[in-house]
Amino acid sequence: MTDEEIQALQDELKAAREELDSLKAEKAALVSELETKSARITELETAVSEQDSEIAILKQTVVDDSQKLEALSDELSQAVASYKTLVVKANPGVIEELITGNTITEVNQSLEGARVLISKVRGGIEQEIASGRVPAGAPQRTSPDLSALSPRDKIQYAIGGKR
Repeated sequence: MTDEEIQALQDELKAAREELDSLKAEKAALVSELETKSARITELETAVSEQDSEIAILKQTVVDDSQKLEALSDELSQAVASYKTLVVKANPGVIEELITGNTITEVNQSLEGARVLISKVRGGIEQEIASGRVPAGAPQRTSPDLSALSPRDKIQYAIGGKR
């Protein structure tokens, strides 16, 4: 082998070593990047797992709250029904069917409306009764009014004569 060939091989070896060093540096950079991305993936997987746990807890809370809301709604309905019963008992002059509503406010409004209606009906009946009243018994006996009679008729009346 000639010096030139040896030199070419040495140059080639040097270039190959430089390329090898460059590839090693690139490999180290890629390994570092891979480790960073792997750590980030692990971190994100942990966050997703925590979020899934929170979502499950929140879903259970929503279910529990909806059951509580249903129970409260049933209790409210029972309380309004009991209140309606008490209102009917406390107002015997009001017809039970006139008291309606699904809330205490609606029951109170219907009670007030029923009272106004009953008051109007009662007033109308009282007016009708008052206009058709006839005094009890016969009228008092009074002497006949002679002021409209002529003197001759007065004399004839006094004598007891009739015409």
